[in-house]
Amino acid sequence: MSEFWLISAPGDKENLQALERMNTVTSKSNLSYNTKFTIPDFKVGTLDSLVGLSDELAKLDIFAESLIRRMAQSVVEVMEDAKGKVQENLLANGVDLTSFVTHFEWDMAKYPAKQPLVSVVDTLAKQLAQIETDLKSRTAAYNTLKTNLENLEKKSMGNLFTRTLSDIVSKEDFVLDSEYLITLLVIVPKPSYVQWQKTYESLSDMVVPRSTKLIAEDKEGGLFTVTLFRKVIDDFKTKAKENKFMVREFYYDEKEIKREREEMTRLLSDKKQQYQTSCVALKKGSSTLPDHKVKVTPLGNPDRPAAGQSDRERESEGEGEGPLLRWLKVNFSEAFIAWIHIKALRVFVESVLRYGLPVNFQAVLLRPHKKSCTKRLREVLNSVFRHLDEVAAASILDASVEIPGLQLSNQDYFPYVYFHIDLSLLD
Repeated sequence: MSEFWLISAPGDKENLQALERMNTVTSKSNLSYNTKFTIPDFKVGTLDSLVGLSDELAKLDIFAESLIRRMAQSVVEVMEDAKGKVQENLLANGVDLTSFVTHFEWDMAKYPAKQPLVSVVDTLAKQLAQIETDLKSRTAAYNTLKTNLENLEKKSMGNLFTRTLSDIVSKEDFVLDSEYLITLLVIVPKPSYVQWQKTYESLSDMVVPRSTKLIAEDKEGGLFTVTLFRKVIDDFKTKAKENKFMVREFYYDEKEIKREREEMTRLLSDKKQQYQTSCVALKKGSSTLPDHKVKVTPLGNPDRPAAGQSDRERESEGEGEGPLLRWLKVNFSEAFIAWIHIKALRVFVESVLRYGLPVNFQAVLLRPHKKSCTKRLREVLNSVFRHLDEVAAASILDASVEIPGLQLSNQDYFPYVYFHIDLSLLD
């Protein structure tokens, strides 16, 4: 299970014996794996300050957990093509999260125990706040990149009526730089191909004879060129529409087509580089449009790339990590480590508040073996430590005992200090 219980009990002889009994029972019944959880001695200050820190740490705990879950989700999104390897990138100090929690050691260099507790908590809060600020900035930039790419990809989807034509047409299909002539693109339904060939020259005056050519088609129809004099454009469009031939508003602009292709290439490259530095290489001169769209077959030019298909050459140039993934890995580790330090601080503060001064308690980390063991494990703990709060523990263990104004259950009250660490939502 990716679940841990972090508890503490007073460090006097009676309670150390209770901890031993707990270890014996949980071990024999195979309920949990237990280890000591070492927490340094901090400068306590006043009890009033500890009460304030208790509230602040509770909020910081929630914030830290939310932050690492958001970062884990960001890793999943960035590694969309390699989701099976996500767990390999969610590490803390270079080890898996379970190992880090199980073998936790307080980082004296980063969070000196000699400093007042308020200073330690402030350091943790500022660190997590900065990580969140950077996360928002970096994910916003990545999401903008994804949105721009998706918008371009949408232009390449659909049928001949709606999709971009920049990857279908070529310069040779048009009469360019003519003062009098212009080439139009007309979509003709498949059942009307013969009618088009017979009538297009007579739809209007000044249509160039034998100027039509089928350059692409999809399931519904074909894309034909036709050349005519500029002065009859409006008349030709009207007559074409009457015959159910649709003129696409498209004028060949080599610079604009080149810009669109380069923009798609750049966005594909930038998006991939956020995950992997050596990104997918696009074959020079190939279509830069995505793989998922309605198939359109260009005709008459064997060298022209087919829309709806991809002739991208995927060249593996190494497994270097991109900047966003690298940042997420480093800062996920930092945030997770900070979160477990916050858990340790909460155990310290709550133990002092509950068990009093001088500071004397023992923290223990329990890892339940199975979900089905948790109820029995809770009963064992409440039984072993019932002496810490006899009245409340009695109400828990004996449902027949009712205390006016007090409602307790195994789930919401513990006679010992208890905190939960759940890593399952990071799986």
